[in-house]
Amino acid sequence: MKKIAIVYHSGYGHTKKQAEAVQAGVLDADAQPELIAIDADGNIAEQAWAALQAADAVVFGTPTYMGGPSWQFKKFADASSKPWFAQAWKDKIAAGFTNSASINGDKAGTLNYLFTLAMQHGMIWVGPGVLPSNTKAAQRNDANWLGFSTGLMAQSPSDSSPEEGPLPGDLASARAFGERVARTAAAFKHIG
Repeated sequence: MKKIAIVYHSGYGHTKKQAEAVQAGVLDADAQPELIAIDADGNIAEQAWAALQAADAVVFGTPTYMGGPSWQFKKFADASSKPWFAQAWKDKIAAGFTNSASINGDKAGTLNYLFTLAMQHGMIWVGPGVLPSNTKAAQRNDANWLGFSTGLMAQSPSDSSPEEGPLPGDLASARAFGERVARTAAAFKHIG
């Protein structure tokens, strides 16, 4: 059974809800997910570093604040220089997701940051692989209504609680994304 680590920061609970939907998709693919929350000070538990090392895939998640990842996620990313130096995550599957209050919210900047982090670690990036819902008949809760391709995006209105956002279509997209990452990890033959 493949192990999929989902390491994320959530400032208000919306990105946590998105991470939990990714986790559900990993379970749908008969893989073993592990949620790793980055705390309010930008830290993860020491045993979480071991879980990241043991994982076959790592999914990075952060809200988008001011066009990039939260400072807490950035602190985690900077701390990943230790496994980077040892090339500990090289050839693992990687993917990423983000959430912001605005429909666009410059989320692409955050996904590019996550992609670059994965590439620095020598990881193999997986995108959602879902066509955008961009016809006149498209509805807000259709899969990939936000039109992402680099990674997973969700939108939660700034005045919504985590119970109200992300919206059901974004959560369904997150679940499908988690399943895709897990299936890719299962199919991937390690090249290292």
